[in-house]
Amino acid sequence: MQVTETKAEGLKREIEIVVPASDLEARLQTRLFEAKDKVQLKGFRPGKVPVGHLRKMYGKSLMAEIVNQILNETPGSIIAERKERAAMRPEIAMSEDEAEAEKVLSGGTDFKFTLSYETLPDFEVKDTSGIKIERPIVEVSDEEVDEQVERIAENARTYEEKDGAAEKGDKVTIDFVGKIDGEPFEGGAAEDSDLVIGSGRFIPGFEEQLIGKKKGDETVVEVTFPEDYGAAHLAGKAASFETKVKAVQGPTETAIDDETAKKLGLESLDKLKEIVRDQIQSQYGLATRQKVKRQLLDALDKDYDFALPEKLVEAEFDNIWNQVQRELTESGKTFEDEDTTEEKARADYRRLAERRVRLGLVLSEIGEKAGVEVGEEEMQRALFEQMRRYPGQEQEILKMFQENPDAIQSIRAPLYEEKVVDHLLAQVDVTDKTVTKDELMAEDEAEDGVAAGA
Repeated sequence: MQVTETKAEGLKREIEIVVPASDLEARLQTRLFEAKDKVQLKGFRPGKVPVGHLRKMYGKSLMAEIVNQILNETPGSIIAERKERAAMRPEIAMSEDEAEAEKVLSGGTDFKFTLSYETLPDFEVKDTSGIKIERPIVEVSDEEVDEQVERIAENARTYEEKDGAAEKGDKVTIDFVGKIDGEPFEGGAAEDSDLVIGSGRFIPGFEEQLIGKKKGDETVVEVTFPEDYGAAHLAGKAASFETKVKAVQGPTETAIDDETAKKLGLESLDKLKEIVRDQIQSQYGLATRQKVKRQLLDALDKDYDFALPEKLVEAEFDNIWNQVQRELTESGKTFEDEDTTEEKARADYRRLAERRVRLGLVLSEIGEKAGVEVGEEEMQRALFEQMRRYPGQEQEILKMFQENPDAIQSIRAPLYEEKVVDHLLAQVDVTDKTVTKDELMAEDEAEDGVAAGA
């Protein structure tokens, strides 16, 4: 096999491979002799089929198998011999001339093909001990716990039938049919729908128009969908809902005490408050983690500047851009609505794609040098969580992951990323700072994760 490098520009490589016809013939002869003792043909005793006859019947199909084996095995072995790492799967190009292909399969000419790929860049992992991180911490107050407990108790409140008109805080059971310009619209009708007046579940202005209505009353509720309503075809539209009140129920008194906690399956009010505090702290902990991770990634992004594989960046940009396009379509918005232009948005998202790829490569290199690994048990737990998201389709999801290496990588990548981040946080200078809830929950200008493009 002859291997010749025909291009080495930056990270781009092009390799020409020539497999001599003599090598192909040697492999074919081996295959034919292996098949000789296995093939059973009418008129021949087992193991006595002449090799020439086998070649006449199966030569081209066996040669096609040999060619496919070469195409499958050669790229990886050549790249490994060159001590390079391909950024993506190499592209293979060969002659599309049918006559040329026929000569190869007949053993009459050399088999030639070309590998094109980009290598992963080489760079030195830098010292991270000088990175300083400020970890925002929110202390959960008793007042916040009490407010959450009150909301839980409110949600667990029971209602009982009442005479008279509906008031704010009452629960009404209604049938309704929504119409725009006199025509019913999809998703605008329901029967036996329960609604607590004042809960804000329905379109603004809807619930208030039910105040004063009694069981059996029929009314037309006139509302206008908000301009930013999720369904673009309804946003800003005036609608009429033909509504019938089928029941009116008033709320029962709900005390914040041990009995309320026991109705929720807990032993006491103190236990309920303990669980609520832990839940709030966990929510804040997730936000804290994201803030800390963002600072770490920003620091790494400033420390590294190296050439990136163009195709890797392009693939990440395509992922981001497709998501942006879907979100705009679903919301019915345009780039102008977001105070930008498509050209500027493309430039911004390409920079984001470059950041993701760069940080993904940096984290991968740091993790490799530190011996970070994702264990089989961790992968199994993550896979199980993925399967749980699709009840009734667990086996199909499992098969998809088993047969698709890219799908498995989509599970492994974020796990690996978080473990590398943990490794780095143990090395950098982290200082806690108490902040308010609003300061902690304020959104950053860009996302934190890089796993999607790592």
